[in-house]
Amino acid sequence: MIKRNEQLSREVLQNRFGGKGEVSIVKLIEGEQFQGKGRLFAHNTLKPGCSIGRHQHNGDVEAYYILKGEGTVDDNGVMTTVRAGDVVFTGNGEFHGIENTGRENLEMIALVLFA
Repeated sequence: MIKRNEQLSREVLQNRFGGKGEVSIVKLIEGEQFQGKGRLFAHNTLKPGCSIGRHQHNGDVEAYYILKGEGTVDDNGVMTTVRAGDVVFTGNGEFHGIENTGRENLEMIALVLFA
């Protein structure tokens, strides 16, 4: 199966998990394509100053792969700078959030799988 760019589902969410501004989401895999193993595989973009607020994962895990830009991640209360090439992993029961603290868009792949 090939999904062309124009076939991908897109949405823009405001103040995601209490964050600032908006996050643009391009869903790469959806619904039944996960075969019951997950719920999100997406290309997310945060403009400078925008964020995804701190939230907890219950019953699932999430990985961010940073493609472009720079930001600050709240990793269970520890604030850490991330940039292109870094991976952030949040386990079941853990907390995280991310803010674009750079001057260009922060782009990342987000993957949420069931624990």
